[in-house]
Amino acid sequence: MGHAAAPGGDRETAHTDDDSHDGDGRDRAAGRDVVIVGAGFAGTSVFLHLVRALLRPGPRTRNGPAARPVRSVQVVDPHPVGWGLAFGDSDPLLVCNSAADVNSLLADRPADFIDYLRARGAPPEPQDCVPRARMAEYCHDRHTDARALAVAHGIEVRHVRDTAVSVSTGADGHRVRLRGGQEITGDEVVVCTGVHRPRVPDGFAAFTGHPRYLDSPYPAGRIREGLPRGSRVLVLGTHQSAVDAALLLCRDGHRTTMASPSGLLPAVRQSLAAPVRDFPPLAGIARLDPADPRLEAKVTRRAVEAVRLLDRRPLRAQVSTAADPVRRLREETALVESGACSWPGVVVPLLEGVIALSADLPAARRRALMAHFAWFVGRYATALTVLNARRLLAHFDTGALRMAPGYPRAVSFEGGAWRVEWPRTTPRGSGASFDYVVNATGFLPPELCWDPDGKAVHLDGAPGPTAAVDHLEADLRLRPRPGAQPEHIWVAGVGTHPRIPFSNHLRNVVRQARQVADEIAALP
Repeated sequence: MGHAAAPGGDRETAHTDDDSHDGDGRDRAAGRDVVIVGAGFAGTSVFLHLVRALLRPGPRTRNGPAARPVRSVQVVDPHPVGWGLAFGDSDPLLVCNSAADVNSLLADRPADFIDYLRARGAPPEPQDCVPRARMAEYCHDRHTDARALAVAHGIEVRHVRDTAVSVSTGADGHRVRLRGGQEITGDEVVVCTGVHRPRVPDGFAAFTGHPRYLDSPYPAGRIREGLPRGSRVLVLGTHQSAVDAALLLCRDGHRTTMASPSGLLPAVRQSLAAPVRDFPPLAGIARLDPADPRLEAKVTRRAVEAVRLLDRRPLRAQVSTAADPVRRLREETALVESGACSWPGVVVPLLEGVIALSADLPAARRRALMAHFAWFVGRYATALTVLNARRLLAHFDTGALRMAPGYPRAVSFEGGAWRVEWPRTTPRGSGASFDYVVNATGFLPPELCWDPDGKAVHLDGAPGPTAAVDHLEADLRLRPRPGAQPEHIWVAGVGTHPRIPFSNHLRNVVRQARQVADEIAALP
């Protein structure tokens, strides 16, 4: 069928008897070839929506159904479907931050993930946060089902177990270059790459390859199997990845210290759940004037009005203002447990209102808007589940976990240990020693870059001169330059961050996946 083999690739094929091919050996009369780069949540959602779109009843000819517009789908990812960085960790301590009711792969079936779990004897409440491995299993199983359906209807499906590094454009379609050196071809390409490059924290650039420095807490086995029990560990960061790292380390008997420039832990909520009602103030955010100099103030006012629809108590009574981060964590956990915390109920529709508003904002204005609300994103949009908050408090109470007095102003490795100097203004002395450092400051978003001639796009940076993709239009298709005709290359998921804030918000990802799949299915 004109596809290059890849190491580890598996294949299910439904062959046709049509022998008409063009010069590159590809049977265009039988349909088009689609390549989906990435088999995580976004890539799986695109695949599911594409199969559904292709199998909808279509126009008929005198000789029967019209030819299907897609004859093959290749999914490129070195990991098993679903088992990437985001969810592919079997450690039961790692749970989703989002509730089960916002984790569906299908835009028109929001309860699909809940239905999947119930069918397997693990019925969750809609607001429950389940182990991340359940999400990986869900993606894998739904992909398997859709793959079997596609093959039964004559569509070839293949999983190429390699990493895509670039996509070249040309008159005969697109060539996807793999890290292993081979190429596969496709008429349409959907880029669904996730994150995998850890941020480099301040002061540690010279130590990124050090054997006592972990550039990420994932997969959890790096901590579970790589550190001697009872180690003194400095965790860099205090947000979601750092909370995961601290919980894993403390469970396994390590003495753990968390440090970040802000020194703040996230706020606490039950989960990031679907809204329980409509919020007219938030629905109106998308209609605000992008040029209004009071835009930020109007967004804030609408958010406050939405919270009041759930709870007449003032917002200041629903959060803690304690300066000490552990006390603040304790007080906000108590607020959630007592039912005195309603603001989390507006977070999802607020995120989606800002996403809709951002579609009409120039890039600079969008960046300014997000910078203004960085405080909200850092503490509230990415708040802790109350389950993890309780776990942290238990470790703080035993002394296994503590907050650093500041962020390291200097660091060195000497005498078999890390030596960290705290800011001079801290009251606990000038420094401390650690056996290991775990970087948990998060990951860089994927960076798509065009070659100078606009003939190839690199999927996560590239050596030499390139032009970063800093603009996407509403069709989510790549263009080598502003005003150019769009290529048959789409982006879905976190790669849409040049256009979409909160680009990892799952409900928005599945809407993108449906949009892209429908556009591809409708092509002649």
